Amino acid sequence: MPLLFAVVLIELIGFGIVIPILPFLAPSLGASNFDIALIIAVFSVFSGLCGGYWGALSDKVGRKPVMAACLFLTAISYLVLAFAETLTMVYVARIMAGCSAGVYGVASAMVADLSDEKNRTKSMGLIGAAFGLGMVVGPFLGGVLAGEALNFTLPSLVAAALSAIAAVLCLVILPESLSKRDRAENRAQRKHRRTLYQLLKEIQCRWLVSLYLLHSMVISITGYLFPLWTGYNLGWGPKEIGYVFGVQGLAMAALQGRLVGILAARFGEVQMMIVGLVLLISGYAIATQSSDLPWVLVAFFGIITGATICTPVMNSLLSQRTPLSNRGRVMGSSMAIGAWGRVAGPLSAGVVLTQFGYEAAWGIGIVMGLVFIVWPIVELGRAPQQEQATAPES
Repeated sequence: MPLLFAVVLIELIGFGIVIPILPFLAPSLGASNFDIALIIAVFSVFSGLCGGYWGALSDKVGRKPVMAACLFLTAISYLVLAFAETLTMVYVARIMAGCSAGVYGVASAMVADLSDEKNRTKSMGLIGAAFGLGMVVGPFLGGVLAGEALNFTLPSLVAAALSAIAAVLCLVILPESLSKRDRAENRAQRKHRRTLYQLLKEIQCRWLVSLYLLHSMVISITGYLFPLWTGYNLGWGPKEIGYVFGVQGLAMAALQGRLVGILAARFGEVQMMIVGLVLLISGYAIATQSSDLPWVLVAFFGIITGATICTPVMNSLLSQRTPLSNRGRVMGSSMAIGAWGRVAGPLSAGVVLTQFGYEAAWGIGIVMGLVFIVWPIVELGRAPQQEQATAPES
């Protein structure tokens, strides 16, 4: 598990480097605000198309080779971005990165392989902690490397180098979490392959997987609006945005690394999800009414903290309900479904922002959060009924 954490952390630092520079790189090549939304969306489109494939492939050939392949492809995409001289090259780079984004679903499946139900949420928090730390170091490095002169080549080259290093470490030091016997059994069971819908219906996870769509929508809306919003209201650039993402990343690492797992074990996973969603909805509500720096930051931290609490809980619940033979497929497909949320989120926010302004654009997040919170509330209400139904007769 520590080796997996190290590999994912290095990759996510590279991913984080690109976050604060994309909203400024694209306009330098003639992009509009809506073009920026499209650039974010095209990454997610191809992530959604390919994520389930990588997960299913990892069930058959193992997690390790699939992760390494994704990491090498990601490094190549950053090289293309580093030398982009036209808007078309930026699109090509983000398409390549989207095609190789399956590493996150495969890593989640590997975590599930290495943990049991008692410590599943805590173990899933490790990937979340890696993401949080990546969001500390990555955006900070991206902003610093870009500098006041907005040099976009150097940050992209550093991101490419980090992905390549992560790929090499994956091949050299990371052990395989699926035994040869497990892989052989998985391949044998695939002869009786079911559609994803049939599989999710069988394991009763259709609605749970759909939450990944909403979760990605609310996060991606924030990722799209926040740099534009702070640039418009506060005159911020990549450096300031990098600092904010860095502070939030520390909070994410602390929450997912230990705190969420401890609180979920004490109070329940579904209850923690509800707490996270209340924070998220509150953050969006504050954002619709804010233009001053303190409230801008309160809104941002509330949204991302709420979403951060939900992530390991959702992954834990899904992995517990999924058999080993289809774990990679289901976890990869959930990430792919989430990728479509990263398409719908920025595009819908971009349209509303263009037509009605920031207040209405932030309002989309409130609606998504209210829809999102229905499932855990219903699930919480079902728990006493299920306990009563399974209780022995006196």
